[in-house]
Amino acid sequence: MSFDSIDAKEFANRIQRNRNFLLVDVRTPAEYSGVHVDGAINLPSDRITAEAVKGFVKSDTDKIYVVCQSGGRSRKACQQLIDQGLAVVNVEGGTIACLAAGIPVIRGKGVIGIDRQVRIAAGSLVLIGICLGLWAHPAGFGLAAFVGAGLVFAGVTDTCGMAMILAAMPWNQRKTTCTQ
Repeated sequence: MSFDSIDAKEFANRIQRNRNFLLVDVRTPAEYSGVHVDGAINLPSDRITAEAVKGFVKSDTDKIYVVCQSGGRSRKACQQLIDQGLAVVNVEGGTIACLAAGIPVIRGKGVIGIDRQVRIAAGSLVLIGICLGLWAHPAGFGLAAFVGAGLVFAGVTDTCGMAMILAAMPWNQRKTTCTQ
């Protein structure tokens, strides 16, 4: 079974006409605290379940929308929720597209998003591996190759192990995880 998707412009039109919806932001608590769509609740993708979402549904909730940073995590969360029997709609393009569409947001402390953290970490590890390979021992090239293979795997499977590890790091956590 698949889920419906909506682009941010159409989502902006719908929320202006009808405020009886639930918007679930599946980013890390740190990303959510940096900027999120006004009214969104935060249920990180690594902890989201249909039961957790149902806890926020009100009797007059018309639709349940799911959003992340750019659309990848929300698609996975939507599929997971659909598989658990919950009807949800993915907001394509995520928070980035919502900002571009002029949807009101709440801004907090700026953070580095998971996607950027992965690029920084992967690039650093490749650079370190190359430097080690050139100046210390040829086995250092293995580190660069391992990270490159991981990036290829992430691209093919749309699953990034490094992102999952970074999302669990203390700097990506906040004391409140399910907020409004």
